Amino acid sequence: MPKVGMEPIRKAQLIDATLKSIEENGLQGTTIAKICKISGLAQGIVSHYFGGKQQLIEATVWYLISSLQVELVKKLVSIDPDDHVARLHAIIDSNFSHIQTSKPSSVTWISFWAQSAHDPSLARLQNINERRLLSNIKYSMKRLVSEEEYVAVSQTLAALIDGLWLRSALSQGAVTMEQSVELCKKYIDDVAGVTHE
Repeated sequence: MPKVGMEPIRKAQLIDATLKSIEENGLQGTTIAKICKISGLAQGIVSHYFGGKQQLIEATVWYLISSLQVELVKKLVSIDPDDHVARLHAIIDSNFSHIQTSKPSSVTWISFWAQSAHDPSLARLQNINERRLLSNIKYSMKRLVSEEEYVAVSQTLAALIDGLWLRSALSQGAVTMEQSVELCKKYIDDVAGVTHE
């Protein structure tokens, strides 16, 4: 019988090992055996805590989505709630934070996006992630631009974030994450009419 309090530790170990396995082997090449070899845990632990590989993959993606939200909330605490440009900048910083751009996370995100076109449970997670990003952006854009513009401008920013993130992840340094952050923030500033001295 597992020790009391070990469940969150074991789950975190398995999620971390899943990220590493996807980085090394891809989503299709990731197996329970490879995950357990990386984590140093017995294969039965996966079944005990997650039920199987599919549920562990979903939990790993949910971890990335949740980490994105946690990162954003941490950044928003120190921002004036009425400073919507700063709030949008925080959304950019969260999407390009280390937890989202590290090699294991990047490979997992790319694999997840590709697989979500064929897997309804992953498609549901992608839909949650997409709606959350757009909702966060719209909240501030609605206060910066006209009622007629804010939806289109919000969708453009969401597409910029995803597109530049993907290009940065795949370009092997031709377009850096830092450059992508600056381009997204410049778009926000231009839309909001922010001038820099």
